[in-house]
Amino acid sequence: MLTVARAALYGVVPAEVVFAVLLVAGVPLPRLVVVAGEALVTAVIVLEVIAACRLVWERRRDGAGWRDALRSVDRLVPERVRRIMAFDMKGLVSVVLLVVRRRHGVPPGAVSLPYAGGQLTLQLAFLFAMVVEAAVAEMLLRGVGADEGVRSLVLVVDLYSILVVVAIIAACVTRPHVLSDDELRVRYGAFFDLRVPRDLLSSVRLARNFNESGMVRVVDERLSVAVASQTNVVIELSEPIVAVRPLGKRVTVRTVRFFTDDPAALVDALTRPQS
Repeated sequence: MLTVARAALYGVVPAEVVFAVLLVAGVPLPRLVVVAGEALVTAVIVLEVIAACRLVWERRRDGAGWRDALRSVDRLVPERVRRIMAFDMKGLVSVVLLVVRRRHGVPPGAVSLPYAGGQLTLQLAFLFAMVVEAAVAEMLLRGVGADEGVRSLVLVVDLYSILVVVAIIAACVTRPHVLSDDELRVRYGAFFDLRVPRDLLSSVRLARNFNESGMVRVVDERLSVAVASQTNVVIELSEPIVAVRPLGKRVTVRTVRFFTDDPAALVDALTRPQS
């Protein structure tokens, strides 16, 4: 039933989005199609509820508490989908943190290591271009006499895209790398978070690379967390650790390359004897 429930979600959600787009755009649909579509959605909702109840019941039967049993409902949604949804939520939280000028995950006494400066200019330019594009698209649609439903749909998509970019910028600003007495936390916005125990750091050095491929990449147990295709710090580990890539894949790493706005300060903090 779990497999069937997942397949139903994969099928009905895109269909419902298309259905909503057609209705907003003012496309006339036969009443039979509308009734059949809503009946299908209702059936899928009932199926999901039954599958969720079965998952909770099975966990309770195995002796799990109510909290753990309710968490088993997450299995209805694939991990990748859950992680993408989490990116959106963390991004929105980061926007709030940016407004109130707070940072996430920087405890008292820890060293904050920003990295957003390496890409902020490019990100702001991209955001400005998106705002201009949204305004131009609205004027063009009005000029050609487009239906109000179509204009509203395009505007919502444009505004959502702008919000996504704002959330990415906010996440990179409010979620810096963090060096504490216990660990080095290497992050990239809401997408990546690696905690490296400080006692596993065998060496650290400056090494600038302007040709990194991808944001988070692992090759032969070497992890790169790049900002604008750049890294400038390399740390070697005394033993391998497991890193979780943005969409959930687990990888083993022994070397970590990443970017920070002030790499010298990081190297000094890491090589300075702890009090």
